[in-house]
Amino acid sequence: MSTITPAPPRLTTVRAIARIYPYARPAMKWIYAGMGAALAAGLVTLTIPIVLQGLVDGPLSTGDASQIWPAGLLVLGLGILEAVFIMLRRWFVLTPGTHIEARMRNGLYAQLQDLPVAFHDRWQSGQLLSRAVSDLNLIRRWLSFGFVLLIVNTVTILIGFAVLLSWSLWLGLLFLAMSIPLWVYGYLFEKKYSVIARRAQDQQGDLATAVEESVHGIRVLKAFGRGKHSLLKFADQAELLRGTEIEKAKAIAGIWFWLVLIPDVAFALCLLGGVALAAAGELSVGELFAFFATATVLRFPIESIGFLLSMTFDARTATDRFFEVMDEVNTITDPEAPRTLARPTGRMTFENVEFRYQDAPADLPGTLDGIDLTLEPGETMTLVGITGSGKTTLTALATRLYDVTGGRILLDDVDIRDLTREELRRHVAMAFEDATLFSASVRDNVLLGRPDLTESDDPAAAREAERVLTEAIEIAQAGFTYDLPNGLDTLVGEEGLSLSGGQRQRLALARAVAADPAVLVLDDPLSALDVDTEALVEAALRRVLAKTTGLIVAHRPSTVQMADRVALLQEGRITDVGTHSELLQRNEHYRYVISSLEDEELAAEERAERELRLAEEQGRRQDAIDRESRVIDQDGEGIR
Repeated sequence: MSTITPAPPRLTTVRAIARIYPYARPAMKWIYAGMGAALAAGLVTLTIPIVLQGLVDGPLSTGDASQIWPAGLLVLGLGILEAVFIMLRRWFVLTPGTHIEARMRNGLYAQLQDLPVAFHDRWQSGQLLSRAVSDLNLIRRWLSFGFVLLIVNTVTILIGFAVLLSWSLWLGLLFLAMSIPLWVYGYLFEKKYSVIARRAQDQQGDLATAVEESVHGIRVLKAFGRGKHSLLKFADQAELLRGTEIEKAKAIAGIWFWLVLIPDVAFALCLLGGVALAAAGELSVGELFAFFATATVLRFPIESIGFLLSMTFDARTATDRFFEVMDEVNTITDPEAPRTLARPTGRMTFENVEFRYQDAPADLPGTLDGIDLTLEPGETMTLVGITGSGKTTLTALATRLYDVTGGRILLDDVDIRDLTREELRRHVAMAFEDATLFSASVRDNVLLGRPDLTESDDPAAAREAERVLTEAIEIAQAGFTYDLPNGLDTLVGEEGLSLSGGQRQRLALARAVAADPAVLVLDDPLSALDVDTEALVEAALRRVLAKTTGLIVAHRPSTVQMADRVALLQEGRITDVGTHSELLQRNEHYRYVISSLEDEELAAEERAERELRLAEEQGRRQDAIDRESRVIDQDGEGIR
């Protein structure tokens, strides 16, 4: 189920949907033009019964055949004019509607990019995806079709009732009175349908999340044989959505029942009354004919109110869901008067830094509690600690993926909150343990942090980009990229899943190195590498760290030993800082942590050796099978 708890509706449907206006304003003149064309088509349609009334009471009653053809041609001309206006209505509104949808989608995407990581921790990706695609598509269709016809059909109904009253006051009042239950039921329908529509759209988001998770985790599901379990879970969610959609269909069917029944009853009563009035001479045959022709014209506008209302309430729900994201307050913003650093030395200071996750219980201590740590320019500092001590959280604060809840972080004696996020992240680059790549070329992935080189048409910038790319790939030992089908221009699959874990980590490290930062933050970026490759990467990385300040989360003793100093993190505090040998001598907890790291490394090496022996054994078995198959084939050839 969704983790998102929507706020209860506070605005009326009209005021809620009116929030779209800033996005729709540039296109409103076209929508109004389409509305005018639709209204003109409706008025032309209402004119036809007037012509027919004159035809029935005139030429048809007198037998003057010479007047029939002009009246018939006039009706034909009015029909053609109506079709032209309908075509103009579609032409006016369709393209502007897509522009509105594009503006809203671009705004939503920009907001998602701007919101802090804490927001994305709370929201399911499927919920965001459904808002960006299905909800905005629904709003676009309502603006281009539902909104226009709802206004036009309402005006057409009012004008039509006025025409009916002009022919017969009593029949018009009867027809009007019969429509009142429709408006009452429509009001009740809104309250019921809005709740169901919101639940259905949220469940669609949950279903999208389930599909996304199963696709991304397909290797895990297959490896553990849990495909059937995932299918059953998905089927339960799909069944829940199906039930809600059936509930929606029943609600729509209910209003359609009254929309069809009441006009039919009104027609029957008006027919009885009209015949009586015509027999009494109070109404001519032509007027009676025109009355029912007009009532027939009003039949579609009246019946359309049902699905137009349901579309409007769906659009209102979609609007609410859209603005739930757009109304999110970004707590990590740029300062009003930002400071700049031309080229920082890389000195980074943590002063009494505290951090608590937003949803953490108030009675528990924060993840970080009073961190004091200074990294000198060009120094390499490793963070070590048991699982859950706060190492990854501390590195995330350095680039303001999260903001400190207490204390401050300084870069060259400037509070990083006084820098724009773009500038800060230009000076501080990160490589994560969970390496994420994008569906782009190897080249684009590695140079992601160098827009100064990739977004320039200067030949010198292109040459510098190639130099930076080559150097970063060499340092990260990512030479395998040259052997890919298209070399550095090979497209990496979604999230880089077409590559191994070690290959993804090396490309992520190359991306961080290519950014040429003053401070390089590495959150255990070598965990998926074998020992030999790790040694080569560390040796090359030392050249970078010789001129760059480095903050490295270490899970291997070999990574710890490449640092100038080591910071021991224990229960959210830095309890000791020194060289590796110094801490081994004086700190019992540090010796325990290092011992744990060595045990994990030894276990990883043993697993790798077992996997290698298993692969070699499988290879030998396959070779034996292949030899036996060749012998059998040769025997078969001899027999033939």
